[in-house]
Amino acid sequence: MTNLSDAPAQLAQCAYRIRRFALRMGEVQGQGYIGQALGWADVLAVAYGHALKFKADEPEWEGRDRFLLSHGHYAIAFYAALIEAGIIPQEELESYGSDDSRLPMSGMATYTPGMEISGGSLGQGLPIGVGIALALRLKKSSAFVYNSMSDGELDEGSTWEAALGAAHHDLSNLICLVDINNQQADGPSGKIMGFEPLADKWAAFGWHVQRVDGNDLSAVTAAFDIARELTDAKPRVILFDTLMGKGVPFLEERDKNHFIRVDPPEWQQALDHLDQSQ
Repeated sequence: MTNLSDAPAQLAQCAYRIRRFALRMGEVQGQGYIGQALGWADVLAVAYGHALKFKADEPEWEGRDRFLLSHGHYAIAFYAALIEAGIIPQEELESYGSDDSRLPMSGMATYTPGMEISGGSLGQGLPIGVGIALALRLKKSSAFVYNSMSDGELDEGSTWEAALGAAHHDLSNLICLVDINNQQADGPSGKIMGFEPLADKWAAFGWHVQRVDGNDLSAVTAAFDIARELTDAKPRVILFDTLMGKGVPFLEERDKNHFIRVDPPEWQQALDHLDQSQ
């Protein structure tokens, strides 16, 4: 009723299929945020295959955990997870980015089942997450709010204002997931706006902090479990170090992976690399 099977081998298959769905959608347009999708797939696999409460046939079920895609340009990865979870039919991936599609290139809540917010303007997800977490607490709901965000959003003052607010209000039902892939549109994240020591900063803002390899499924699963099972009143953040293009060697090695164009023959090569790793 709520999630996919969470045996380790099945989570690995879930991550593989999320990557494959994302590549197939990218091929429709010949371009996209593929590097992020491949790097974030393991986190999404654990989220939808292990941690979240949801009903695939009832995306607005009141008891669901809320998953906010603050980094709206990761929509191609999120759609792949929603397809894997059964919330969106697999047949719709062919419509990605097309006119009248429910799968626009940047996530929009008005179009897509399972999309809680329109997150194209970076730095907005965590403030919205604070509001939703407060509302759920007033309703005495046991649901969690997950805010999925990029390291580029650490440049935004709204992110840190929300971080202060979450700690002030003891929002233990709020879990922030940060993709540390160290790439932004203008270059390496750490050079655009240095953010280390990042774990210390979040801790100083009053959060429970974990930092793990975001492409290690066992570590990711354990981090989600710890975040959910803590009994203190602090909000929780998991910092995931990920590799852009994970699973496709020639994409992993690209210097600039923020938004990529892939030559037509390379899409099949990318799919072949994924298939051979199984």
